[in-house]
Amino acid sequence: MGQEAVDELIRLLDLESIEVNIFRGRSPEVARQRVFGGQVAGQALVAAARTVDPLRAVHSLHAYFLRPGDPTIPILYDVDRIRDGRSFATRRVVAIQHGRAIFNLQASFHVAEDGFDHQAPMPADLPDPESLPDFKQRWAAWAELMGDDYHRDRPIDTRNCDWEPGDRTRPLPPYQRVWLRADGALPDDPVLHACVVTYASDMTLLDTSLLPHAVGALDDEIFMASLDHAMWFHRPFRADEWLLYVQDTPSASGGRGLARGSIYTRDGVLAVSVVQEGLIRVMRR
Repeated sequence: MGQEAVDELIRLLDLESIEVNIFRGRSPEVARQRVFGGQVAGQALVAAARTVDPLRAVHSLHAYFLRPGDPTIPILYDVDRIRDGRSFATRRVVAIQHGRAIFNLQASFHVAEDGFDHQAPMPADLPDPESLPDFKQRWAAWAELMGDDYHRDRPIDTRNCDWEPGDRTRPLPPYQRVWLRADGALPDDPVLHACVVTYASDMTLLDTSLLPHAVGALDDEIFMASLDHAMWFHRPFRADEWLLYVQDTPSASGGRGLARGSIYTRDGVLAVSVVQEGLIRVMRR
């Protein structure tokens, strides 16, 4: 089912152009109370990229999640072509539902050029992703509790290096390392690979900020929601090959958690940096 789920993700990111600078996206037909944040971010990046010269690759994005998205209706993406310079192009995208902005993204695109080069090294001595359980193997003991969410097809294969679900009843170190990749083949389109990683970057990052607090990943007393999300794209990668997502949390306070991520290719190249802040609060009654 992996390739079918990946093909559905590709279709999800293939926005409909309905007017100059205006695009329409849909949500998958799954039972959700709100649209997955990574989906909105990925679709917004698609909208921005479709208004930019293909020779310019995305190098950064900064986004704010403003309101919960309604998964039962389409999302409109309105692109503002802020600037087209000699080396950089800047776009602002507003995602709209029910006549109101639900998400705002600003993205910058850069013509490829040579320059200084250094990077932080990838952690060493990690298990190979093939030796780790996939999502369904990892969460099999909790399948009944998760219900339909356990059985649905997932386009992104994730393999956690550091903790098991049963460990979440005690405080854990403030970091996690997760192997991830699209669970099937993707076309040779660098924009699509960037959008797939944007989608995947929101899957586990905020949860990192709960690890030190002995809170279970399925604890229904905790409310979590992304507030803002930033990414920097450093070097080429393929989203259908294994990537290591190294995540840590430097702070949680005032009902908010901050988490950082570095995404490496399997051969140790730092491809993407990510920072996110989100709500992590006990559910209000």
